[in-house]
Amino acid sequence: MLRKSLFIVIIGLLFACGGQDKSGVTLTPDTPVYSFARQLSEKLPYLDPDENNPLIKADNFTISTGEVIQAIFSSMGNRINQFENLDAGRLEQIIGQNATLLAERKLIMAQAEKAGFTVTQAEVDSVIQMQFNRGGEENGFQQWLNQNGLNEDFVRNDIRRGLIINQFLESKLDEKTEITEADIQEAYEADKTATVRHILFNTTGKSDSAQQAIEDQAQEVLEKAREGADFAELAKKYSDDPGSKEKGGLYENFGRGRMVKAFEEAAFNLPIGSISDLVETQYGYHIIKVIDREKEDRPLEEVRTQLQAQLKQAKEKEAYQAYIDSLKEKANMEEVEF
Repeated sequence: MLRKSLFIVIIGLLFACGGQDKSGVTLTPDTPVYSFARQLSEKLPYLDPDENNPLIKADNFTISTGEVIQAIFSSMGNRINQFENLDAGRLEQIIGQNATLLAERKLIMAQAEKAGFTVTQAEVDSVIQMQFNRGGEENGFQQWLNQNGLNEDFVRNDIRRGLIINQFLESKLDEKTEITEADIQEAYEADKTATVRHILFNTTGKSDSAQQAIEDQAQEVLEKAREGADFAELAKKYSDDPGSKEKGGLYENFGRGRMVKAFEEAAFNLPIGSISDLVETQYGYHIIKVIDREKEDRPLEEVRTQLQAQLKQAKEKEAYQAYIDSLKEKANMEEVEF
């Protein structure tokens, strides 16, 4: 079975929309969420609540700025003031990510409803009981709502939709996530950890022209590295990664699934001692030097359960991504540049 934690059962994940909505959500003036949107638009004018600009377009629905801001406002509760310190670049990234998330769940929810998937109130109560009312705390859920400033109906609906989507995805994708003995053996024989040095050139929230200038600089630094310059010193001078910069870009003995996909592929597939081409991720451009890799040194039976779990998670992610990509294509979904 697909693990429910992969998808939406955990409380607080943003999902404020249900079925298909062609027009998007419009915010009402003189409401707290409208005021919140107005504050955000001072940093990012595209978020003007009166314009309610589109963020995602598909055949059967549009995700508007109003819908995303409403969802964020409803799910953040007392934590909404965290947005006060965001710069325009980071705000744009968060809005875009949440718009995509809402659209993906809209697409899945439509398929789940079409297939007749429903959940009972008892099932919702069971999740609440499991998550909040532990150790005999009968009022755990209500206390959590009060502490976080969240609306009970919103959270209950969030749980209900999450359960429906989980059940649908389990039935739809379960057969594609089966683990064979050959899978386990291959994973056991593969390199377990990698050690690299890397240099990050951050492009998050930058304009196209700024990104091009950053790419040009990254290419120049790459040439220096390949000409024999001290890689650790280059990382200290040029890297935008605060987690590794002062260590000469060093990340030691990290396992699979710890890094973003493109970074991991370079770390585990390039020859030891080699330097990558520019590797692009959502964070920017990376130059990666592979220092070492190690294999599993424990007996297979000792790590079998762990390997099965890791493989299951990887197959779930792959199956989910393939399915959501197919739904996006069928719906002619496109993200609006802003």
